[in-house]
Amino acid sequence: MKRLLLILILALFAAGIAAAQIQKDSALYVSVKSVELKSSAGLFSSTKGTLVLGDQVKVIQVNGNNVEVQSVKNSNLTGWTSLSNFSTRQIVAGTSSTATAKEVALAGKGFNQEVEKSYKDQQKNLNFADVDKVEAITISEAELKQFMEEGRLKTGE
Repeated sequence: MKRLLLILILALFAAGIAAAQIQKDSALYVSVKSVELKSSAGLFSSTKGTLVLGDQVKVIQVNGNNVEVQSVKNSNLTGWTSLSNFSTRQIVAGTSSTATAKEVALAGKGFNQEVEKSYKDQQKNLNFADVDKVEAITISEAELKQFMEEGRLKTGE
């Protein structure tokens, strides 16, 4: 358990260093399957457009864990999203025989097949099929907003 905690702390530290190095005009690449660019950093801001895995952007400004970017393909497309949706390394979307967007994102965080196998070997009683089912659950932004409002939760707006 202590080892896992140490790994988590080191990963967060490394992410903090990487985030600190992101500056105006830096080039970033989308490291997730797709990401919506919002009109502001707020969770329920209006969507201005979508970027896909491998798209290159230019940083306009950084505000904490959020970044305002401009698409290199379409200079009219700008917006805010989480810095965690990007990599400083170029990502090339490939054929079906290449890594999935999820695998690329996990690899960027240091999680690979060897780490997964090691974890599965140590935790034989865990049911990863259930984890996959939970990860497959999606809800719309409207449903999330309704849930947060009914629960009187802060929306970050």
